[in-house]
Amino acid sequence: MNNSIKIGQLYPMKVNPGSFPKANQAVQSGSTEQSKFSDVFDRELLKFSHHAEVRMAQRGISLPQESLNQISDAVTSAAEKGAKDSLIVYRDIAMIVNVPTRTVVTALDGGQMKSNVFTQIDSAIILS
Repeated sequence: MNNSIKIGQLYPMKVNPGSFPKANQAVQSGSTEQSKFSDVFDRELLKFSHHAEVRMAQRGISLPQESLNQISDAVTSAAEKGAKDSLIVYRDIAMIVNVPTRTVVTALDGGQMKSNVFTQIDSAIILS
């Protein structure tokens, strides 16, 4: 009564890993494209630290998508010139941005900018 079928009976030839190169290449290229997308996404995304989010909420600062795009472009420009920490002044808002991580560290509105000294920055960008 032992009529069981073994895998060797169904597939008598030996299958080696990598013996199907087209399938392997498709899987590898898919993961490469995914990692490229995530790299670009992380590189282009403007992030806000928890501190910056709290300060913006306290000070009633909100930025529409168009403004965020302008600020993101300014950060990209600063990165191309080798900046590390930048002061970005956009209308009546000042932000300190860590350029390599594309992270807004803190934000001030027009009232807090008066008689203020900004230290530990290596560049300033004025947007209108």
